Amino acid sequence: MKKGILVVSFGTSHLDTMKKTIDVIEKEIAEKFDGCRVYRAFTSGMIIRKLKRTENMDIDTVSEALKRMAADGMEDVIVQPTHIINGIENDRMMEDLMENMPLFKRIRVGKPLLSSVEDYKKSIHAVMAETELRDGEMLVLMGHGTDHHANSAYPTLEYTFHALGYNQVLVGTVESFPELKNVMAKLKIAEKKKVALMPFMLVAGDHAKNDMAGDEDSWKSGLEEEGYEVRAILKGLGEFEGIRKIFLEHIEEAAGQAADR
Repeated sequence: MKKGILVVSFGTSHLDTMKKTIDVIEKEIAEKFDGCRVYRAFTSGMIIRKLKRTENMDIDTVSEALKRMAADGMEDVIVQPTHIINGIENDRMMEDLMENMPLFKRIRVGKPLLSSVEDYKKSIHAVMAETELRDGEMLVLMGHGTDHHANSAYPTLEYTFHALGYNQVLVGTVESFPELKNVMAKLKIAEKKKVALMPFMLVAGDHAKNDMAGDEDSWKSGLEEEGYEVRAILKGLGEFEGIRKIFLEHIEEAAGQAADR
């Protein structure tokens, strides 16, 4: 059977961070699973349209990619999301997947980044192994956040950081809970005035550059107004070797599933 791996990302219109994250993840997957052809899909229609308009770049939706794989004769398929949590984007991916299942003899699905207690621990150690904090500096991570019940991953993430001894780390989200004001309340309790800001997102794109590190109406400017000394680290999770390794492990786990249709 011809084998293929579909790597599904939310996507980004920022090519600088795409090259450092999504491109690298896909390249490492192709190298590790050299008997499989690797395909790309984005779940954000807005980003797909923007890339076509501004870069003349064609990116498939999940359904389009699956149909392309079937047309190329792929019969045994693994779908691996680069999503951080099992939220709305992952649900949409699964819906598209279910619709296209009849196209293949076998289809298996890898898990998002934070899917087990071990995933949380590995992700935390991966981030801290490659993040250098200065004396007296707190690390504030900006997650995306969602209305989906999977948003509970973010408070769980902070709790796990602290359980592993990384008490200098706080986690907030740009679109849900915990908010920046919740993070600020904890910074006040910690009595620290130096903050390093970093996205807890696959890419360091629009949210990281503007909502987190922008000069106006951002987490950085909000913290500075409160007297904090702020350093922005524009590094997406896809740039961390240990994070990419977790995605590779999730593909290996999926490959071990006996999931014949």
